[in-house]
Amino acid sequence: MNREIAYLDYNATAPAKPEVIVEVSRIMTDGGNPSSVHSVGRRAKSILEKARTDIALMLNARPQMVIFTSGGTEANNIALKSLDLDNIIISATEHDSILQIAENLSLNVESSNVEICPVDENGLVREEALDKILSGKKGKTLVSIMLANNETGVIQDIKTLSTLVHEKGALMHTDAIQAFGKIPLDFKALGVDMMSLSAHKIGGPQGVGALIAHESLKITPLIAGGGQEVGRRSGTENLAGIAGFAKAVELVPQSLQKMDFLGQERDRMEGEISQFSNEVIFFGKNSPRLPNTSLILMPEILSETQVMAFDLENICISSGSACSSGKVKPSHVIAAMGGSERAARSTIRFSLGWNSSSEDVDRFVAAWIKLYSRKKV
Repeated sequence: MNREIAYLDYNATAPAKPEVIVEVSRIMTDGGNPSSVHSVGRRAKSILEKARTDIALMLNARPQMVIFTSGGTEANNIALKSLDLDNIIISATEHDSILQIAENLSLNVESSNVEICPVDENGLVREEALDKILSGKKGKTLVSIMLANNETGVIQDIKTLSTLVHEKGALMHTDAIQAFGKIPLDFKALGVDMMSLSAHKIGGPQGVGALIAHESLKITPLIAGGGQEVGRRSGTENLAGIAGFAKAVELVPQSLQKMDFLGQERDRMEGEISQFSNEVIFFGKNSPRLPNTSLILMPEILSETQVMAFDLENICISSGSACSSGKVKPSHVIAAMGGSERAARSTIRFSLGWNSSSEDVDRFVAAWIKLYSRKKV
């Protein structure tokens, strides 16, 4: 990453780690299709299965649970669309990929009944509301709740929610894409049936991810093909991307070690801005949050104006989720937490990562104060 640029958008994508780039290049040079039976194919198959095993071990899952995908969005699609469900329940603060899947399913009268579970003002799922919704459901039901929100960083108590869901006879999926590499992640301890991951959020390559799913789940591939991934996902595996994903997973302990520092820097940023302005709001601050993330309201300054102003200072931030074709739109997460549309249109997301420094934070604070001061003139 160019050090002239203060890159503060790690929740959108983390720059690929040098070790990952080397590994991807090595595998691409060697080549090979894991489905081929000759020696090159067998070598490719060995690389694929080693990656599967290494990722599973890091997550406390079994290798046969790991389904490699083209990214987190596909993993979410498989989770919600491949199980012939009668009901789907999602939280109001889910990632756009989950919300769009749910919206598309709700428009099809032949598909699942979709219901939204509310969150409180701190962004946490209302457990009593989820209990009530589940109590009224009959048939095969899936609950999908994000482990850590991509905009606010708010962390849900997935273990407790999973227990409730299973007591009601339903299945539990969690989108753990933002959580991975920022907090310890244990598939078995969370008690979920499925979990979505993405490589590029942890310094791996873009275009590769995984769905971790219990072997007992009958997953129908979304597209017809060659029956790869034990018949659960068709299409030739992205071998170089998967190897790069596994390398990034190998480096996760290093990322976790840096989280204390990033949390201190995030808190320092919030403290310095708060001293300068009594109008600023950090959404989700009263809940457990990812240590690298802050969703910041600067009243009366539109999100797109803030993004452009920071960009002119060579600082990269975003207005929230960066998975919607570059669109700047009001945050549905803020609305779900009870914030006004006006507030939702004036927030930006600050997110640190493996290559972030104190100097990056200093530059952000100075630029934020500069922009806010112009508003006050």
